[in-house]
Amino acid sequence: MINVIGLGYIGLPTALMFATHGVEVVGTDYNKDLIVTLNAGKTTFKEEGLDELFDEALKAGITFTTEYQCCDMYIVSVPTPYDKTTKKIDPCFVNAAVKTVMDVCPKGATVVIESTVSPGTIDRYVRPVVEANGFTIGVDINLVHAPERIIPGNMVYELLHNNRTIGADDPEVGEAVKELYAKFCQADIAVTDIRTAEMTKVVENTFRDINIAFANELQKICRSDGMDVHEIIRIANKHPRVNILSPGPGVGGHCISVDPWFLVGDYPEIARLIRNARETNDSMPDFVLSRAYEIMRENRISDPSKVGIYGLAYKANVDDTRESPTLQMLESMERHLCAPVSKIYDPWVEDDIVPNQVHDFDSFIDGLDMVIVMVGHSQIANNPSLFGDVILLDCCNVCGVGNNVYKL
Repeated sequence: MINVIGLGYIGLPTALMFATHGVEVVGTDYNKDLIVTLNAGKTTFKEEGLDELFDEALKAGITFTTEYQCCDMYIVSVPTPYDKTTKKIDPCFVNAAVKTVMDVCPKGATVVIESTVSPGTIDRYVRPVVEANGFTIGVDINLVHAPERIIPGNMVYELLHNNRTIGADDPEVGEAVKELYAKFCQADIAVTDIRTAEMTKVVENTFRDINIAFANELQKICRSDGMDVHEIIRIANKHPRVNILSPGPGVGGHCISVDPWFLVGDYPEIARLIRNARETNDSMPDFVLSRAYEIMRENRISDPSKVGIYGLAYKANVDDTRESPTLQMLESMERHLCAPVSKIYDPWVEDDIVPNQVHDFDSFIDGLDMVIVMVGHSQIANNPSLFGDVILLDCCNVCGVGNNVYKL
């Protein structure tokens, strides 16, 4: 039996996938309301194919509880925040989960950390917790790192088809965990040491962050001198060895916007390019605000109550708002004592998470002179007429071309 600890965006789909592939699974989370929801037969977030996978897992016998189980294997999939001052990882949730596992696990159990961590986190923080509880690593307990590699919006497919990395002290233990993941993973599974697995995952997201930062910096350069960044990227990408990404209003989610900071925090004098990329991407919500004010002045819009924001999620067609550029922009407005916009709408986000949030598009658009489009949901893609005569600041380049459409 596997006990999956943490049933959020990563832990829940992982638990369901194991359960639908012949593995006995118990999912555990400290959030009682979440467990009540799951036991009532409902999922806790929107994701293509997740409800169907959930139903299959229930039929296969998966159960959910707030209690840790006594079993042979644990998969820890809890959040890994970072200290926004030092940029170093905060391992509090991982440590707490591992400590509780130590209270119930039998000798010989394997603890798999799926949470993304900075290189050396398991050595610096997790091993001491295990040893402080009287366990000898490699004898009484096995530690493994198997970082997740899925993205909201395509989780079910990527769990099946993305390559995986298994980091272990003992190659035989690594191979055993590989065999377990191979029950559903149809791609290559590499077995290596723990520190390499830690570094590999962080490097993957850092690579993506740097490439996004290049596109966003290019956006700023082109805006400063009246050039069309999208036309420039379109032409440049015709080169066989060039693939510039599209700029946008910022970077969100709990991977790309967080993981690079782990390297900056641990290697502050070395990771200078990584820091610059992070700072560039973190600056984009403020850049959106400055662009919005330009357009307001140009169109003689002086009342911020006539301006709305479309999009709360961190990317298109998901309900995940973690570290979203919109939330970053709202924080910036509050920090600078700016007058708040009147209404905020996202068709994917059902819960009220910010003031002035509305849940009906017609109610949202009513009375507005301008909308800042922060997320390119399919609802509005290439459909600026949906907004009528409202002026649009299209930060995602999804609304097409129109007299009332401005680009970032």
